Amino acid sequence: MSITDTAGSLVGIDWGTSSLRGALMNRAGEVLESRAFARGILSVPAGQFPTVFKDCFGDWMQAGVLCLMSGMVGSQQGWQQAAYCPCPAGFADLAGQLHWLEPGRMAIVPGLRIEQAGVPDVMRGEETQIFGALAMLGLQDAKLVLPGTHSKWVQVKDGRVVAFSSWMTGEFYALLRQHSILARSLPADDAAPDPEAFDEGVAQALRSPGLLHSAFSVRTLSLFERMTASALPSYLSGLVIGEEIKSQTLATGENLVIMGSENLSALYQQALAQRGVTARRVGAEANWHGLHALAQSLRN
Repeated sequence: MSITDTAGSLVGIDWGTSSLRGALMNRAGEVLESRAFARGILSVPAGQFPTVFKDCFGDWMQAGVLCLMSGMVGSQQGWQQAAYCPCPAGFADLAGQLHWLEPGRMAIVPGLRIEQAGVPDVMRGEETQIFGALAMLGLQDAKLVLPGTHSKWVQVKDGRVVAFSSWMTGEFYALLRQHSILARSLPADDAAPDPEAFDEGVAQALRSPGLLHSAFSVRTLSLFERMTASALPSYLSGLVIGEEIKSQTLATGENLVIMGSENLSALYQQALAQRGVTARRVGAEANWHGLHALAQSLRN
């Protein structure tokens, strides 16, 4: 679908499970204004997505402005369900399968899906960040990791996502931290990050047969006073992130792209160093870059 942009601007929306972010961009892709709200899709009653959008960004939607949205807004619990685009998939596949809420004016970016050994895997929102990062870095071939509640490891060849896998690392950390026997050894609130304890957790994960075994060390290190309570959350974080990294096929000297929050990306970069892997970090701007690139493809 081709559109005419009389105002030369784009409203980019990243609408996730727990948060809502938006950016108003000019035709060159420069962010003119950004906003963030604690209005993730789970906080929006059925049928109220248009109202929430108008309350948060209605003043941006002047005549001729295009709005593209990515993330869980296109899920079954979102505004409308946008079909998953099958992999291998490239930028043109995303642009060609946008789910239009208002033709030529407002659309949801489709997620990606893949099947491996008869089991499906999916992503929503990360696909926009991936293609934005590739454009920013000038890459056609890359391996990327997107840390988070459900981390994604992604392989790109010739500008197309050919493989990816999801890892419930952040969620497992929260479950162990809050709802397991380990919680009794951990402080109620996390202290400042402890880099040495984190490194020790990563190292333990890399030499351990698995997380089901290594996680118990949180309790025993506390029991025998080998580690302070304040350091244990960082150690546990190292265990789960180390377990994720241990499971990847990585060559020494391989160069990865890490995309995510600054603090979490720094932890992954620190952990990857123990496997001799270097990594470049890309922040949230990749999402806006990806949405802008999609908008430009529609205008051409």
